[in-house]
Amino acid sequence: MTARKIIIDTDPGQDDAVAILLAFGSPELEVLGITCVAGNVPLAKTQRNARIICELAGRTDMPVFAGASRPMVRPLVTAEHVHGKSGLNGPELWDPTMPLRKEHAVDFIVKTLRLNRDGAVTLCVLGPLTNIALALIKAPDIAEHIHEIVLMGGGSFEGGNITPMAEFNIYVDPHAAKVVFQSGVPLVVMPLDLTHKTITTRKRVARFKDMGSKAGVFTAEMLSFFERFDQEKYGSEGAPLHDPNVIAYLLKPGIYAGRELNIEIETESALCLGATVVDWWRVSGRAPNAMFMRDVDDDAFFELLFERIATLK
Repeated sequence: MTARKIIIDTDPGQDDAVAILLAFGSPELEVLGITCVAGNVPLAKTQRNARIICELAGRTDMPVFAGASRPMVRPLVTAEHVHGKSGLNGPELWDPTMPLRKEHAVDFIVKTLRLNRDGAVTLCVLGPLTNIALALIKAPDIAEHIHEIVLMGGGSFEGGNITPMAEFNIYVDPHAAKVVFQSGVPLVVMPLDLTHKTITTRKRVARFKDMGSKAGVFTAEMLSFFERFDQEKYGSEGAPLHDPNVIAYLLKPGIYAGRELNIEIETESALCLGATVVDWWRVSGRAPNAMFMRDVDDDAFFELLFERIATLK
């Protein structure tokens, strides 16, 4: 079986880190590169964190690129209140020794898609959509060569997690999100409506720790820190594990269910900036532009994480 080619665009983030580890533990996927963007923490930390995760997984061969350091239009908003000052608070971190590639992330994305004109490459987007939008603006021809974009972002019935109406990844750069959602590229969206169903629990975190491997213990320590914010916010036992759903969908699409519909991004309203206007009931008359996932078998999702991360030493 030929491995599916992917680029991971990310702003690690503990949940981003788990998503990257899941991809590394899955032979069905060929990660062509990791492109970093400012989001959960500034770019200097997201590119550092991505390299730490690569070293943790023994993937020092993985090319890591720095991309946009700020949104297209607005000032950068970050989320240290959730992820900690490093973005990966919880485990003891180190200064990575593997190099950061000199090429800009946007240039890498454009070049890679032009070299794979058969539509073989999927973009897995775990953070704000700035790098992807800039690539589409710089090289509009690449749109027809993207197999699909699978992204974590947005929400409808769950509302927002950074404002009453907006989910963080979309809110950070709504103008970039608008470019992507209007691009015509096939989109699969993992919103809060879905990710709030994949909740860490003490038993699930313990499963990672009990692996005894460096990757397993590191994951447990990350999640033990990460969940404290959402436990207080939502009153839940753990935290929604957002970003790994992007990778899990590629591996086990059958555990997800959703609906093809239209999503528009609000960029004008002071109250609703960054809102994803999801036409769940198809009342707008606008053509569908995304698959909006709403349901997941959470036990199957976590079993996949346990199985694949356990393969990493």
